[in-house]
Amino acid sequence: MPTYRLHYFDARGRGEVARLMFNAAGQKFDDVRYTKDTWPDFKPKTPFGQLPVLEVDGKLFGQSGAIFNYLARELGFYGNGNLEALQVDVVIGLVNDLIPLMLKVFFQEQDETKKKELLEKLLTEDAKKFFNYFEKVLKENGSSGYFVGKGLTMADIVVYDIVDTLITNKATIVDPFPVLKANRQKVESNPGIAAYLKSRK
Repeated sequence: MPTYRLHYFDARGRGEVARLMFNAAGQKFDDVRYTKDTWPDFKPKTPFGQLPVLEVDGKLFGQSGAIFNYLARELGFYGNGNLEALQVDVVIGLVNDLIPLMLKVFFQEQDETKKKELLEKLLTEDAKKFFNYFEKVLKENGSSGYFVGKGLTMADIVVYDIVDTLITNKATIVDPFPVLKANRQKVESNPGIAAYLKSRK
């Protein structure tokens, strides 16, 4: 097995899915975190001047989506066979449709009044739309409680992470969606993730 180092800021953000997968698999890795003071020294060494970066046996790789896909394949979170991999990618596609709406609220919109309106829309209308999509996929997959197949995949982990961000803004946001809420409990029941969540920042 290769030696892994994950380089990211001292925050969850785009590095958290990789951390969750590493912990879910019980795979040892170095969790290298940067502050605003230490990041400028490392930035010129990165492939594209951004984080996250995954270091595999000393070689650096950028682009979060590529990193997640690689780890999912290496650690066994991409389903069994190409059809299940396609199903995983469908769920990831839904999350990637939701992310720009979140970025607009949390990072791009500067007008405070407009930001407040967009946040309210995100936590009600947008969340309901995508949570219903997530529940539809979960129900179509049968009684396993997972998005794909009968075990944990990157789909479960990525959805868990993105919903976490919304929960920090509205604690009860998942309550009207019992199937999605049960899926989150499935993710949290993974021994490696359970141990990580107890100590994470």
